[in-house]
Amino acid sequence: MKASRVSVVGGVAATAVLLLSVPAFAHVSVTAEGEAAKGGYATVNFKVPNEMDDASTNKLEISFPMDHPLASVMTQPVPGWTAKVTKTKLDKPLEMHGEKIDEAVSKVTWTADGKGVEPGTFQKFPLSIGALPEDADELVFKAVQTYDNKEVVRWIEPQQKGQEEPEHPAPALALVAASEDGHGAAASHDDAKEDAKSDDKSETASADSSDSTARVLGIVGIVVGAAGVAFGVLAGRRRANS
Repeated sequence: MKASRVSVVGGVAATAVLLLSVPAFAHVSVTAEGEAAKGGYATVNFKVPNEMDDASTNKLEISFPMDHPLASVMTQPVPGWTAKVTKTKLDKPLEMHGEKIDEAVSKVTWTADGKGVEPGTFQKFPLSIGALPEDADELVFKAVQTYDNKEVVRWIEPQQKGQEEPEHPAPALALVAASEDGHGAAASHDDAKEDAKSDDKSETASADSSDSTARVLGIVGIVVGAAGVAFGVLAGRRRANS
């Protein structure tokens, strides 16, 4: 009897732990493909799981932190979804590649054209963003998830250091220090230029090599032709003398 009671209590406790741990895995989150380096660009994915058994997610709104505005935000087509990018005027313009930017993306909204994120599934929404701030260790976004039964879940609570995760945590993107070789936004453009120069040099060298080869073959052809003519003349003289 005691053993049975222990088993029952243990089972109930395990179930309780499981139920309490589900939300930690089910919230809207953001991760980078590779690293999100300060001052550079990154491709990030907002992962949206469906927490309901009888409704589908048909809309996702991601609000961007305006204390660290991003001048460049590009969406990638997601089958079955339409994306809308909203921009806002900046109080203080940004400078990007020598140009002043007076507006930045404040929100991206995805709306389902069909069934959306159905129960028991999740969907990733990719973005290319930059240039990432150099004076921050993370970017905190706010996500609003809407279901087709009109229920709305707001993932907007920031995570406080040293405290437990809130019930509806806001997606946070961790930023890493730029590498010592300076690879980032500007570096990527410089690398592209250097690659282009290398390609030009390779093509020039290849062309010079081809020209040299053609010249050598031309000279060889002339020598061979001259030798053939000389051989013919000598052969004719031998036949005439004989």
